Amino acid sequence: MNRNVCAMAAIIVLSTSQAICGDASTKPSASTPSWLDSLSIDGFLSGGVALNFARPYNKINFGHLETDRANWPQFNQAILNVARPLDQKATGLDFGLGFIGMLGTDARYTQFLGQTEYLIHDRTQLSIVEANLQAHLPILTKGGVDVTIGQFMSYNGFEKLTSKDNVFYTRSYSSNFGPFVDTGVMSIVHATDWLDLYAGIVSGVDTSIGWPGDNNNSPSIHAGFGLNLLDGDLSILAITHSGPENPNVKDPLLVGWPDGVIGGVPAGCACNPNNAWRLFNNLTATWNVTENLSFTSDISYFRESGWYPVSAFGSSFDALNALPNGFGFNTSLFPQHPRGANAYGIAQYATYKIDDSIKLGARVEFWRDAKNFFAAAYPGYFDSVNSQHGFPTPSMIEQPQGHGTSYLAITAGVTFSQKLTGLPYFSGLILRPELRWEAAVNDAAPFFGPNGPKRTQGLFSMDVIAPFTIQ
Repeated sequence: MNRNVCAMAAIIVLSTSQAICGDASTKPSASTPSWLDSLSIDGFLSGGVALNFARPYNKINFGHLETDRANWPQFNQAILNVARPLDQKATGLDFGLGFIGMLGTDARYTQFLGQTEYLIHDRTQLSIVEANLQAHLPILTKGGVDVTIGQFMSYNGFEKLTSKDNVFYTRSYSSNFGPFVDTGVMSIVHATDWLDLYAGIVSGVDTSIGWPGDNNNSPSIHAGFGLNLLDGDLSILAITHSGPENPNVKDPLLVGWPDGVIGGVPAGCACNPNNAWRLFNNLTATWNVTENLSFTSDISYFRESGWYPVSAFGSSFDALNALPNGFGFNTSLFPQHPRGANAYGIAQYATYKIDDSIKLGARVEFWRDAKNFFAAAYPGYFDSVNSQHGFPTPSMIEQPQGHGTSYLAITAGVTFSQKLTGLPYFSGLILRPELRWEAAVNDAAPFFGPNGPKRTQGLFSMDVIAPFTIQ
């Protein structure tokens, strides 16, 4: 993977040199815009509160990450965005860059391993969300190829890590427990006016390159395709993020990391961390019915191949795993394999813009965590990153392992946007109140009340966003 990244970087550097140097005698006219003219520096401040009517005794809104703290205000994000985007109409070489820095309680979950995850010992942390170089190459097709090298947000799903870009303050289950950020190379081939092909190699979910940034020795694939139909009113993106994601902690008892028991494997992972694959698949379709009305469907299927009770066949179906015992065979004589874990669901969104200052939104989601592998709560400052590193996480909250929970969540909200004048840099104010009801529709009780577990929880949440522009 490192050779691929270096080779691509070399191509871009050489191409940049040719594009910039070119013919030294050629001087741009006064009317020719500079490359830096399209460089923007902006961001926003955001904070909010999620009021849980169930009054959980542990102050945890289970199933949430950024809004995990119940009945307590949070400073979620201070975002600084420096970007020079690629010219979408470029027919020749074009170059861009992207940088997004985040300060706030949300940064606990947007960390690249091996960088800033232990820099601040508090709920409010600092993280780099994106830091990359981009190039448009006029090759292969009429539309050319866009290449991004460095660190960038995952392409999975409808919701983004930057809260201002989402419909709601709270997030869906599939976006909370899917991939967040990546390090590597992503290429987008504009095959036709309506078809884009995505192909990339990354180090893994939320990882950087080399120890301790990469928690195993294997890269992942990030690939898919996009359709742009109905003159841009219908867009469809099918994307996968697939590869080994388990930490290579050869110490089942977690007492001597990283050298521990010789030949051991991570506790709970009946696998080789470098070849047990984890798949995050999303199919996202957005239809702009009118200028003001839009619908989005986000279908997800996640699969972890390396975990959970081993069986003779390694099947995800209990009936097949029970066959040897039913015929009186001694299962200890059979090769043992992990059963793995699945999660799948759909989130349906609808938005309607009444005018430039008021937008209505609704979201209905069903999500099944079939073995309670993916959903968890991380109340400690470093629980999330410790879990990814393979370090002990004694305060992490999980549901009974090997069982399943089916979640149903219904959210309705309003976005109020008000332009501001007379303030330097700050351009407006955004308020997003919402009501959310969620329940376990099977016999599970994943949520918390004043006296213990509950099957349902209801929240009134609201955040305030203050966008600013520097350049």
